[in-house]
Amino acid sequence: MTALPRGEPVDSGGASGELPPEIQGVTVLLRRPDPAGDTPLLFAATHGSAEREAVWAYMGYGPWTDETAMRTWVEATLPSKDPFWWTVEVGGVPVGMATVMSRDATHRRAEIGHIWYVPEAHRTTINTEAAYLMIRECFERLGCRRVEWKCDALNERSRIAALRLGFVFEGVFRHHMIIKGRNRDTAWFAMTLDDWTMARPALEKWLYRTPRDAEGRPTSSLLAVRSPGSAS
Repeated sequence: MTALPRGEPVDSGGASGELPPEIQGVTVLLRRPDPAGDTPLLFAATHGSAEREAVWAYMGYGPWTDETAMRTWVEATLPSKDPFWWTVEVGGVPVGMATVMSRDATHRRAEIGHIWYVPEAHRTTINTEAAYLMIRECFERLGCRRVEWKCDALNERSRIAALRLGFVFEGVFRHHMIIKGRNRDTAWFAMTLDDWTMARPALEKWLYRTPRDAEGRPTSSLLAVRSPGSAS
């Protein structure tokens, strides 16, 4: 009898370990949320106008009616181990939040998600470095063999970010969730350990070794660094 095809053997050891309360990058610091210190600045930067409150368009929470309500929500993130929350800080100022979540130690996978930033942080290197730090923790500290990124299929900015970072698009789960009374089709992306070995050098070169302009942005695009000779 011909043997049926099966997947390649995998080390049976699980993905264990604890995530650290702080992860220091060159520009970005990931640290545990400080409700009293973070909320006033984060609330002011993401409330009060349609442009600022657009941050919450694809999130399952926010905007809040007042600063006190947002502080209560930030306080509720602290006991959680999954998702494990960090405030993203730059130059001593909180600019957003992010998590590692949906950890599966048996199958050695995790997800980075609940990622949001104040509008001033958009189109900077902040999200790239924060995501790099979290992905690195998943593969190197937790021993993952797969890291996932999921977003509303209509969230074009998030989909582009996933591809820039080196995630691979895997499809759309239709009618996956109901968020704020609206349908959400969810776009799935993932990075395997093999993908990471290719993505990591380009991310590190772009973040830490590419010359920067007067505004502090790398002078070459991440795509150009990953694929020399391609268009910026």
